[in-house]
Amino acid sequence: MAAQLQFRDVTLGYDRHPAVHHLSGEIAPGALLAVVGPNGAGKSTLFRGIVGILKPLAGSIALGNVSARDVAYLPQSAEIDRSFPISVFDFTGSGLWRSTGAFGGLGRREREKILEALAAVGLNGFESRAIGTLSGGQMQRMLFARVLLQDADVIVLDEPFNAIDARTSADLLALVQRWHTEKRTVLAALHDMDLVRANFPETLLLARTPVAWGPTREVLTSDNLLKARQMCEAFDDGAAACADTKPAQAA
Repeated sequence: MAAQLQFRDVTLGYDRHPAVHHLSGEIAPGALLAVVGPNGAGKSTLFRGIVGILKPLAGSIALGNVSARDVAYLPQSAEIDRSFPISVFDFTGSGLWRSTGAFGGLGRREREKILEALAAVGLNGFESRAIGTLSGGQMQRMLFARVLLQDADVIVLDEPFNAIDARTSADLLALVQRWHTEKRTVLAALHDMDLVRANFPETLLLARTPVAWGPTREVLTSDNLLKARQMCEAFDDGAAACADTKPAQAA
């Protein structure tokens, strides 16, 4: 079976300073993969590379038989400007841009889909609320509703369960399991190792470079986790840029 995602010696970074070094490997269609590592390990950088926000400094990222339009991205909630004057309904509806276009109108069926997505994440009655009035858990539910509307083959979730209550985590994790059952490819950056062990069969452990990648029980060993922490602590953010990296176009 052809890979859904393929990394070919990819290096990603900012201003030619690498944050993820020389990652190679493949993700199969329908995989449920946790990406873990200490703070500063490069998880968000990797995800920005996958969705095309960040171009590789070297190497390439190939999307297999899907296009960039078939990738749904849930950023960290801190990246959302909560002061922007937009309603929950309109923000969630932006998940339909792939089918309607950025300036496309919403017909009755599109409005029904938005209401169905909000209902699926437990936000009935929140349609007219400004996004700035939402709690952390409500914000995450709204972000998941937008991903639902995108109906994508590849779903990339950056810290989807961070700083939310247990009930919200359980509800949203059920959606992740649903996507997995539907044979969608799901990647999630996570910190809770118990949650990863219980729900994610595959794990990539990053510490700027890959430490281990494979079945979760083999990756999340105490030795590997210690190694990842030590590698991140030893990394010099002031180090010179890599001289051997050249800008490359993501595939």
